[in-house]
Amino acid sequence: MRDHIIYQNGDIMKFSITDMVRQQVEKAFEVIDIPDYVEEILKSPNLCLKVTFPVMMDSGKVKIFTGFRCQYDHALGPTKGGVRYHPDVSEEEVVALAAWMTWKCALVDLPYGGAKGGVICDPLTLSERELERITRRYTTAIMPILGPHIDIPAPDVFTTSKTMAWMMDTFSMFKGYTEPAIVTGKPEVLGGSLGRKQATGRGVAIATRELYKKLGKSLKGATVAIQGFGNVGSYAAFFLEEMGAEIVGASDSTCGFIDKKGLPVDELMVCTEKHKCLEKFDKLKPCNRDEVLYEDVDILIPAALENQIRKDNVDKIKADIISEGANGPTTPGADEVLEKRGVYVIPDVLANSGGVIVSHLEWAQALSGLRWEEEEINTRLEKRIVSTFDKVWQKAQEKKVSLRTAAYVVAIEHIAEVYSYRGVFP
Repeated sequence: MRDHIIYQNGDIMKFSITDMVRQQVEKAFEVIDIPDYVEEILKSPNLCLKVTFPVMMDSGKVKIFTGFRCQYDHALGPTKGGVRYHPDVSEEEVVALAAWMTWKCALVDLPYGGAKGGVICDPLTLSERELERITRRYTTAIMPILGPHIDIPAPDVFTTSKTMAWMMDTFSMFKGYTEPAIVTGKPEVLGGSLGRKQATGRGVAIATRELYKKLGKSLKGATVAIQGFGNVGSYAAFFLEEMGAEIVGASDSTCGFIDKKGLPVDELMVCTEKHKCLEKFDKLKPCNRDEVLYEDVDILIPAALENQIRKDNVDKIKADIISEGANGPTTPGADEVLEKRGVYVIPDVLANSGGVIVSHLEWAQALSGLRWEEEEINTRLEKRIVSTFDKVWQKAQEKKVSLRTAAYVVAIEHIAEVYSYRGVFP
């Protein structure tokens, strides 16, 4: 299997995540028996909306922004997925990410289809007031396809709980009543769920622990390197350390740190919370951020961006287990090499599903007017990931495929069963 590469002036720029999703799904289609019409339905999104809208900037000038919202499949229920603000947002990207959300929600048995959205902008150059105006205009533009039983956004790259508060308020102002179930990832005071901030990292740690159990091993003393020490990576480190693992490498976009004796995870988390980066941490000598990716460890957690482990660098990967905290960090070509080497890869749709699991609990609380304690949230999250991991492990043994392909098989078989009952309208 080859990686699809986009070049610029002879340098590798990125891999097409659309091709990545397609190749991953096709491997699953090869080993399952589902009706042809379901396979055809799942190859294309149900809806992809492109909007343009004017925003008054702080300078007094009006600037036109472009945004997207893709609803990939809604057989299981309303669609669910994040909204990102980034200069590289494109229709191709949101379609691929919405497809990933579709498989993820189906895999962990949530009553959701997958969605994704975004606005082309550079948030680092915008004031908070400009970001609020962009959010409110974007929300207004896509409002015809939003609703607590239609499509529920959440935070993603460069969007936050405050972004969700603006989206919720905008929707509520047009409706004439407060609707907290329209988004998840809100501030707790507006109905955001307890435990949501830690959920994705907690899920990565639980999935990793479950693989160790299946292999008859203990996490005690296992060495871990984490690429991407943001919200997901830092909490994955925190919970894995609680489980007995040693965090010996961590990096973000600014630098990395490696210490064979173990890194001070708590202190690094304080630094990133305060400074939003690791380079301000002055108690250890920094290294190049990529060194962490290639460190000789038991477990590697890529929790940064897509396309980090590729066919051109996979030979440098020394970890025995990869637990994907980010979406799409491993390309299909690299996957094939790792599988032949006997490296276990816990796929993103399983490893980082803790966020959408708790988002579902937030949505359910908003619809019912209930408020669950954090202990109950964490218990529900763990139970869901453990049961899903068991299904994926069993499917991998049954079909003699990788954990990634097994996860896709479980997800697609679930959607196909729903279509077998719902049929095709009219």
